[in-house]
Amino acid sequence: MIELLTDLVFDYTLRNVALGSAVLGVVGGALGSFAVLRRQGLLGDALAHAALPGVCVAFILTGARTSAVLLAGAALSAWLGALLILAVVRQTRIKQDAALGIVLSVFFGAGVVLLTYIAGTGDAGQGGLDRFIFGQAATLVRDDVVTMGVLAAVALFLVALLFKEFKLLSFDPDFAASLGYPMVKLNVLLTSLIAVAVIIGIQAVGVVLMAAMLITPAAAARQWTERLSNMIFISGFFGALSGVTGALISATGANLPTGPLIVLVATGILVLSLFVGSSRGFVWSWIRDRRNRREALGGAPAAPGEGGVR
Repeated sequence: MIELLTDLVFDYTLRNVALGSAVLGVVGGALGSFAVLRRQGLLGDALAHAALPGVCVAFILTGARTSAVLLAGAALSAWLGALLILAVVRQTRIKQDAALGIVLSVFFGAGVVLLTYIAGTGDAGQGGLDRFIFGQAATLVRDDVVTMGVLAAVALFLVALLFKEFKLLSFDPDFAASLGYPMVKLNVLLTSLIAVAVIIGIQAVGVVLMAAMLITPAAAARQWTERLSNMIFISGFFGALSGVTGALISATGANLPTGPLIVLVATGILVLSLFVGSSRGFVWSWIRDRRNRREALGGAPAAPGEGGVR
């Protein structure tokens, strides 16, 4: 354990992977809280898959494999996917879950076709693009971590700045609209911020697992609190803990993929929270129910001619 902590400080690759995973966990957990409360669990999955064709198009147009270029293409594609989802829901009779499924399948299908086309061209530079499907956290370098940190800081700043508006949007959009808040613009902005979280994590965990990094920490945090502000902090902490722990476990052995390990750690935290979470966990809920039943029976008036229930 001491050796791992030493490597975390002094080993260049492990330090970058751990920091990048922690940044992903914090921003994914924070923004995922809104997705969970709005019942948009599939949104992160749809946006992650929507980013794939943007990666391929950016490579085809530039021939570059630098992270900045590919992530810019991914960001544009994911953002267009987000706008398409919102437009379909607003302008048609298609429900949100169906719109999410449509965008996910269409964009991901287009991305796979483009990947196949790139592979068929024999371009030696195309190797490694598939890391955006499955993730490859070990490829993170210092510049990648800095880029992730800047994007995360901007996203979290906007969440803090517009916390009241996003809270109203999540719990009672009709009431917020009656107060004059621009709900359409706020909805676009919040969805765009979730797309930013997806772009931050796509290189580390890939499009397949990115949804888990948005939903799992937030679902775990929901078991511990009834307040949105607390949920965001707890979710960000769980996300960061999952990222760093997954990176450390990956460093203990050969051929252990970091992205899946991060998701497995987050899932373990969720399972634990489901049982012992102080707000909604099974154990505490069972204890509260038993105490409430005992108090109700103890305070019930005795039937005529009978003693009170003990």
